[in-house]
Amino acid sequence: MTGMRVFVGGVLAVGLLGGCEALDDAGGGGGIGDVDFRRGFAFVREDDRNVYVVDDAGDPNSPQRLTSAGGAYWPSVSRDGRSVVFVTRATNGATALQTVPTTGGTVATLFGANDPACARGCSNFRTPTFSPDGRSVVFVFSPGNSSLTSLGRVNTDGSGFQELTPNTTIAYGAPSFVPNGSALVAPAGSGLQQLNQVAYVPLTGGSILYTSSLGDVVAVANRVVVSPDGTQVALDGRGGSGSVRTYVTSLSNGRLGALRRVTSYGGASAQETWPMWTGASQVGFLFADSAGSDPGIYRATVAAAPSNSVTLAVPSAAEPSYGPL
Repeated sequence: MTGMRVFVGGVLAVGLLGGCEALDDAGGGGGIGDVDFRRGFAFVREDDRNVYVVDDAGDPNSPQRLTSAGGAYWPSVSRDGRSVVFVTRATNGATALQTVPTTGGTVATLFGANDPACARGCSNFRTPTFSPDGRSVVFVFSPGNSSLTSLGRVNTDGSGFQELTPNTTIAYGAPSFVPNGSALVAPAGSGLQQLNQVAYVPLTGGSILYTSSLGDVVAVANRVVVSPDGTQVALDGRGGSGSVRTYVTSLSNGRLGALRRVTSYGGASAQETWPMWTGASQVGFLFADSAGSDPGIYRATVAAAPSNSVTLAVPSAAEPSYGPL
């Protein structure tokens, strides 16, 4: 059933995941609300493509809307919890990096497509993320007219653009920083639909390392995210049947260990995607129980055995991030 789910707290077992009902608030935006954002989720809603945030202590049925112009994608919370960076896409397809305070306020453009600082030409921005020190943003872009994507970095004042993965024959997906900011971890492959490797990209010199053995995972669907302590990663893996599941594995010396699935529920058409760490031993992810159903953000504990029950955190959400940790 499509429509927005209502957060009722507690644990949802496998038999309840298909249930949903309409929210009292139809999703036009939660206003300022009664709780300042300190830690929680940033996301967009697919019906209006605006950026929302909801604090862990707030009402997940009434998030705060930060933008109103639409066209927003892939919001990411800064490590101090004060700002969200996201991609905006104009009606003509042009993209830009923009920021907005988590308390609401002025939306500012950080970096635009085809900025003169990008010598090869930059377009098709995707999946930005703040550095741990908050001084820069790393993002995916298409250099020139290439079908392959690259990773770029720009300072939060809009200066100092740098292409981090130039002159390669590999495409890169959504980046994630290791805790000290010295390297990035990102899915990689022959294109955004075939990210069948995980790249470890040092930012202080050294060669990029690739993990190409992902077990039963055919490709990373959206992103790889590093745990708060830097010893694990979570990713959403697409299997041979086309289903997407959330996995975790170890990260050591730039390489991944064997993947293990976090959850064990949902039918063949279920999608467990867009993972994010919400604690030292807990991951959040989007869950949709069938094609076209309204996705919501859920949490699951990372344990030795997969969990068959999860907690609903935020109904009616897309492309979420969580922070600060």
